[in-house]
Amino acid sequence: MTHPPPRIVAALLLTPAVLLSGCATGTQRDPVDPLEPLNRATFRFNDTLDRHIAQPVARTYNRTVPRFVRTGVDNFFSNLGDVPVMLNDFAQLRLMDGMNDLMRVAVNSTFGLLGVLDIATPAGIAKHNQDFGLTLGHYGVPAGPYLVLPLFGPSTFRDAAGFGVDQYASPITYAKPASRNTLWGVDFVSTRARYLNATNLLEQAALDRYLFVRDAYLGRRHTQLDEGKETPLPDYDKEDSGKQ
Repeated sequence: MTHPPPRIVAALLLTPAVLLSGCATGTQRDPVDPLEPLNRATFRFNDTLDRHIAQPVARTYNRTVPRFVRTGVDNFFSNLGDVPVMLNDFAQLRLMDGMNDLMRVAVNSTFGLLGVLDIATPAGIAKHNQDFGLTLGHYGVPAGPYLVLPLFGPSTFRDAAGFGVDQYASPITYAKPASRNTLWGVDFVSTRARYLNATNLLEQAALDRYLFVRDAYLGRRHTQLDEGKETPLPDYDKEDSGKQ
């Protein structure tokens, strides 16, 4: 993954079927979330910044930037993100996947004009999704408690550590500070703009949004770690609806 796209954005895209289950907060704290009071406070902080800053900027970006330019920007950052994905594939000894991702980067960086054009996908070179948090999990490191990071959103103790390592693997990190900060900013806006519809879907659902994001994130991470094995959805019917 690249920089990581804001992690809260990714969580909003998860399993639409969750919307069909009622959502409420339990009277007993979930053992995977012993820091729930702190996490909820951080979640509210992130949500306030997202509503008042990130979303308006993302909507302006979508209105003013032509679609083909937005697609090129997305492709460019996706290509950069394939570098840490490739390294994590090799770290997990997924040699075929690693060679596949090396080929993606090579093809898109050359024939795709530094990744602005995604040549690899139509050519049948599949895109993978790995990060150092998954690499740690691959070798048996437990996820640890759920943790909401300021600005970056849902995580776990393991994924937070992995996130830091992935930053060192990202080519953006090694750009000059002015260029690096600009690239991070553009990447953030581009990613947030791409997922505005997911936010709208969440807003329309009568859910405890904190629980939805938490359980969707954890469910997705389990699925990624298990390489696509099905993960049961949380049983919200056992939870109390009064807590926000």
